[in-house]
Amino acid sequence: MDIISSSIIGIGADIKAASQVMSYVWFIILPPLLFFTFKIYWLRHVQDIFWASADWVILELIPPRNIEKSPKPMEALFAGFAGVEKSFNTYEQYVDGAFTDYMSLELVSDAGMVHFYIRTMKKYRHIVESHLYAQYPDVEILEVPDYVDDIPKIIPNNQWDLWGADFMYTRPNAYPIRTYKMFEEDITGTMIDPLSSLLEVMGKLGPGLKIWFQIIIKPTSPAWAAKEGAKVTEKLKGRDKKTESILERFWRDIVDVFSNLFKATYSPVEFPAEKKKEESPLDTRLSPGERDVLKAIEDNLGKLQFYTKMRFILLGRRESMDKTFVSSFTGGLKQFGDDNMNGFKPDNISKTKADYWTRKTRLAYKQRKLLRRYRNRSMDGVPEAEMVMSSEELATVFHLPDMNVMAPSLSRVEAKRGGAPSNLPIE
Repeated sequence: MDIISSSIIGIGADIKAASQVMSYVWFIILPPLLFFTFKIYWLRHVQDIFWASADWVILELIPPRNIEKSPKPMEALFAGFAGVEKSFNTYEQYVDGAFTDYMSLELVSDAGMVHFYIRTMKKYRHIVESHLYAQYPDVEILEVPDYVDDIPKIIPNNQWDLWGADFMYTRPNAYPIRTYKMFEEDITGTMIDPLSSLLEVMGKLGPGLKIWFQIIIKPTSPAWAAKEGAKVTEKLKGRDKKTESILERFWRDIVDVFSNLFKATYSPVEFPAEKKKEESPLDTRLSPGERDVLKAIEDNLGKLQFYTKMRFILLGRRESMDKTFVSSFTGGLKQFGDDNMNGFKPDNISKTKADYWTRKTRLAYKQRKLLRRYRNRSMDGVPEAEMVMSSEELATVFHLPDMNVMAPSLSRVEAKRGGAPSNLPIE
């Protein structure tokens, strides 16, 4: 008991001493802390208002039956949308809540019927239509109601259940995934559509089941590739420089001062010869595999870049719920991965899974939060799950597929559209 009593007394004394110290320095510590806390929550508040005030439109893309193109034409759409990137002044950012506009690319399966959607601000509808019609003249683009309104806003409940997660990269952002250029057969040179396996999985859903796959994109600033990409490429080349924190630099300077002072006092003056570090050629320092990775990174960084949030949800009525489709879909995403470069994996924090105590309550909370973020097309979540993808990578994961190899469950244009004859009489 004496030990416990003395420990409690010691803790009380420490708290008292800390409070006394705080009484002298609170005006130094608290204002910056309160300012940054207020800044975070105020910015989130005004951005929510700005986001809610936007006028949105859902466009369904219905591919033509005779499409036989690679995913490359879809890059034109992303190139056009990259033009919305801009900087904002302090008033626009902290009063109006303005930020770079988003676009959401969505693949949806409803009981096996697959649909392509793009959710964008109405003012950017002409960007979507003009670039898609230029690349796919026979595509049909329809404005449709938002499909997320077809289900209850709160799931899980007595009738509905869901499983979902955000996806993240397996390696740093600068490493590319396998793009459509790597899906060509070496012998015939024909393209193996990267989406075919995912669409096959989505086309096999039964009644009462839905798959929602969402890719939210926002253009990066032009400086991103130069800054972040240089870190990875310089490291691969063996030229990376270790960055030190302020405390590390301060401690190193202190050690250098005392070390040099000691040498100056007790050692003779020496003038060491300057040594030049000879750098061997890059070809001899990198293996063939490393050279291929370096080239792929540099090629990928030369493309337009987008901040990306990728999200997947399987939902359905409880009597129809079949979570084996989760592994089938995530397995389909693994085809975009490469052990030497990058790939996708579910983010464990957002994943609708809970273990140990209060499991049921925590699981329901994660499910409802993920569904809310999907419905709002929100980029919220852990920073590690925010990826940066190039226009080529995005075109690989979201494009109008080759209809000759697609399942019949995919909506398509049944007849080719054509304009009226030029010599048609008007009276």
